[in-house]
Amino acid sequence: MHDYSDLKRILLEVLLIVALGVVIGLSSNARLLYRVWTGQGAGPATPATTTTETAIPEPVMLDQARELIRTKQAVIIDARIRELYLDGHLPGAISLPLEEADTGIGELAAGTGPDRPLLVYCNGYGCPDSFDLAKRLLESGWKRVMVFEGGFPEWHDAGLPVVRGDKP
Repeated sequence: MHDYSDLKRILLEVLLIVALGVVIGLSSNARLLYRVWTGQGAGPATPATTTTETAIPEPVMLDQARELIRTKQAVIIDARIRELYLDGHLPGAISLPLEEADTGIGELAAGTGPDRPLLVYCNGYGCPDSFDLAKRLLESGWKRVMVFEGGFPEWHDAGLPVVRGDKP
């Protein structure tokens, strides 16, 4: 007779490792999976709700961000700290770090009407600054605020043009 106790133990360990990997993968990508499940992660962006108490920034994927920049349909806003902006930013982007939002939003409002779409980005999927700034912009009266969740890292990794220095 063959002793299968080691084989059963190994299969049980493999099953446990796979199950743990699935749980970790699903939990770390919950927001992305929700967007895909609800259809918010593909196709053309739909306008965000304009009621400030329920308004949320609309997510934008790389291709949409590239088109908005190419056609100059939106004001591009870099929510990262000024030093990162100077090291490299998306073409046409203006610097408005989240910590400067109190004064910067007023300056932005003076030069941009509430009907002009805004596209906010920061350091990628793990960076909450773009969402926080976008919510403040919606609360300040802008009607359409989008967030490029992949941010500067996704743009740069795609080999798209990057501007260095203080000019937009």
